[in-house]
Amino acid sequence: MVSREAGPATVELVEIIELKWLMAGEGLRVHVERLQSDATYAHDTLALAETSANGALRRLACRLRPRLHPTPP
Repeated sequence: MVSREAGPATVELVEIIELKWLMAGEGLRVHVERLQSDATYAHDTLALAETSANGALRRLACRLRPRLHPTPP
């Protein structure tokens, strides 16, 4: 399985792809590589996901936030 190192925790690519598809269901596009490399983009994307009516998307965003970019931009 492919993963990305982000501080002490590891974010699995499958979780990022899940976020991408759940966001697509909301009509929003997510750029996977940018989510992994741009802290501001990740912060804004996760903040948007955390306000979704979709509980699965909100929970996933909350799980990813501390592992994707532990400190805010």
